[in-house]
Amino acid sequence: MNDAFEVERLANNIYRLRERYIAPWLRCNIWFVKGRDRDLVIDTGMGLWPLKKTLITHGGKNLTAISTHSHFDHMGGGSDFCQHWGHKLEAESFSKPSTNPADFYPFVRAETFLKDPWPDFKAEQFTLRPAPLTGYLDEGDVIDLGDRYFQVLHVPGHSPGSIALHEEATATLFSGDIVYDGDLIDNADDCDTSLFKQSLHRLNGLSLETIHGGHYDSFGSTQLNQIISNYFEGFQRMHNCDRWVRDQIKLSNKCGLPT
Repeated sequence: MNDAFEVERLANNIYRLRERYIAPWLRCNIWFVKGRDRDLVIDTGMGLWPLKKTLITHGGKNLTAISTHSHFDHMGGGSDFCQHWGHKLEAESFSKPSTNPADFYPFVRAETFLKDPWPDFKAEQFTLRPAPLTGYLDEGDVIDLGDRYFQVLHVPGHSPGSIALHEEATATLFSGDIVYDGDLIDNADDCDTSLFKQSLHRLNGLSLETIHGGHYDSFGSTQLNQIISNYFEGFQRMHNCDRWVRDQIKLSNKCGLPT
């Protein structure tokens, strides 16, 4: 399906892809970063459409997929890549993802899909393909693209092995789900609220100009400070996932937007 991804070119040879037929309240940002010697794919979405082919049509070469964490909406397409890197703490989740569709509820439901990826697709049967890691990333590792470099930050809390990628030369951070401009999740089964807070404090101390989050639009340092402040004041936090999803569906229906 050639139109399965929205593709947006940003500055510094960075592209954002999003799965067009996943509801806006769930679709993750898939970041495509071009370098001289290799290109990075940071998170791979739900894996229901051929991501790698789309990247190649946009000049992708020597592709390495990096998963910021092992949640289903970020690693579903990881199995398509020969090089797939992430944190060792979540290696088992990548290689042996859940085969129980109930584990993806309330986020995966009929309203999640604006178009079925194939005939006879059923949301209640959604599962992930195994996407074993071929390389491990941890705090302080450097990813070299030949003409640009990213330092790995271990930022646990949203999940044990959550990582972010920091390009110091451009003051850019790919933050995954530790922070984005929306309601943050610190209470899922593999979350740790204490570590989540520590990671946010750490990010708040970095010198950043652009933050590319795991969801929603990118933002700058002023908004980062505001998001973190809101979180610690009890706002901008997903207190109840099921209620949040139902509210998003109602809001989309009320506004006449895709659900």
